[in-house]
Amino acid sequence: MTIRQEYPRPQLIRQDWLNLNGEWDFEFDDQNIGLGEKWFKNNREFQQKINVPFAYQSKLSGINDSTFHDWVWYRRKFEIPDSMIGKQIIMHFGAVDYRAMVFINGNLVGTHEGGHTPFLFDITNYLINGTQSVVVRVEDPSIEETIPRGKQYWIEKSDGIWYTRTTGIWQTVWLEAVNKTHINKVKFTPDIDNGDIIIDVELTGDYINKNLEIDITFKGDNVANDSVKIHEGFFRRSINLYNRKIFRTGFHHAGWNWTPESPNLFDVNIRVREKAQVLDEITTYFGMRKIHTENGMVYLNNKPYYQKLVLDQGYWPEGLLTAPSEQDLRKDIELSKEMGFNGCRKHQKVEDPLFLYWADKLGFLVWGECAAAPSYSEEAVARLTNEWIEIINRDYNHPCIVTWVPLNESWGVPLICNNEQQKHHSAAMYHLIHSLDTTRLVISNDGWELTKTDICAIHNYNHGHKDEFEKYNEFRNSVLTKENLLNSRPAGRRIYTKGFDHCGEPILLTEFGGIGYKVGIESGWGYTSVLSEEDYIADFERVMKAIYESNSLHGFCYTQLTDVEQEINGILTYDRTPKCNLKRIREINDMWHKNVIN
Repeated sequence: MTIRQEYPRPQLIRQDWLNLNGEWDFEFDDQNIGLGEKWFKNNREFQQKINVPFAYQSKLSGINDSTFHDWVWYRRKFEIPDSMIGKQIIMHFGAVDYRAMVFINGNLVGTHEGGHTPFLFDITNYLINGTQSVVVRVEDPSIEETIPRGKQYWIEKSDGIWYTRTTGIWQTVWLEAVNKTHINKVKFTPDIDNGDIIIDVELTGDYINKNLEIDITFKGDNVANDSVKIHEGFFRRSINLYNRKIFRTGFHHAGWNWTPESPNLFDVNIRVREKAQVLDEITTYFGMRKIHTENGMVYLNNKPYYQKLVLDQGYWPEGLLTAPSEQDLRKDIELSKEMGFNGCRKHQKVEDPLFLYWADKLGFLVWGECAAAPSYSEEAVARLTNEWIEIINRDYNHPCIVTWVPLNESWGVPLICNNEQQKHHSAAMYHLIHSLDTTRLVISNDGWELTKTDICAIHNYNHGHKDEFEKYNEFRNSVLTKENLLNSRPAGRRIYTKGFDHCGEPILLTEFGGIGYKVGIESGWGYTSVLSEEDYIADFERVMKAIYESNSLHGFCYTQLTDVEQEINGILTYDRTPKCNLKRIREINDMWHKNVIN
């Protein structure tokens, strides 16, 4: 049995924790009778076993059933380790799709709605002597089209661009022991224009007149040590890191800043101390990084930066939305960088924090996206809004994330061209995200029918085959002009929806390619298709050459990293086997230097 054992929250690490992944009791509740019959008590024997955190639809769960089951139950027994006794015990859930009720020893401790973000409960007052019991009831409406579903299909059999659903627990479940007085949240905001890191700390418990200590190191060397007496539960500190040292600023190469080429990270240790006693201690990290737009280009750390992204669906053949291991998350980044991509658009999914950790460590840009609802309703607006608040709360500190993408191809706003309410929703998401995060770019509706946006993100798969000159002509340099791009109608849709116009935003081609090539499977589809490795490389080069030669585009996102189920648009197969010589893909991607200002 594959058990995910790694520490699940690399942005805030404590030493006293317990992983609850592995075998749990499991039961389908197709008649929705479990609550009435009080299955959360210990008088119900569940009939199946499941390997958490893999959804029952996946092979690694041990169940591998892709049929609809809208209500499911989990149960597990556990014991509190001796090292945790006497402290507050927090139970964490990385992600549960979609609505969760959590019971400890037969008592409801809390509920959560939203399938892609973490939540936690203080279970201290519900514990008993000896063995504990946790029961989780999950509701995941299989055909509901106003919940954020992403690529999870609301019809039972996968088809087209839609894949197998994920129901229930799909990220790590774990316990954490904390002192009554502890750090609740840490937020890092880099300011490279002044050389400062702004640190926000929120505390809970009896923190008054305690000391807060912050130690910052860079590549093992001490950079700053700060200590202050605490009087309130919120604390902000600005610490200058460049300290009048010119080569730290990025004046020469990256300096101490974070880039994909030089992923510099600062290690941080934060303690709450009462005299000689350490009440709480965490380790974390941050990167000095700035992203903004200027003169129709994207700037990274105040220098123009050409983004070479690959679309990453984040699915695995045995785990679906859940990677089999941390190393599988890391491997996808390493393979992408090996092919010459400097980032990814994580498509219709809020990825495991460990993926973002490795993107931070290895140097890999990420466009953060959320699963969309297919249809529009006021409930869908509330659900998407709540998820985005939780997404930014979870991921704010990752330097790898440079762009947020709340909407894609008018999913969830299908009538946006003429519907004022849906236009307001798109614009509102743009402004909401900027109200929570001023350090990143926001795209209002990636692909077409944009409202207020920081990037003009265009999708176009109309490159055809090499002998389809009419289609290919759209991708030739003479045609890929700014005016022609803005006047194009991908999928018959306007680039900007009615009432909105291009205001000088950088233009990026954020979905294109999708060359289908069958390797090791009997059937599948792509936007175009080839029959050999040689033809695949030739077609990839033909399309990419046109993109790189365009003077109007300032970056791209190629579709896509891997095959997924019936979709065979990947450079890699579903199990991450390269379909061609990756050195050739790298050589083609290295044509990028013509569009970069060093």
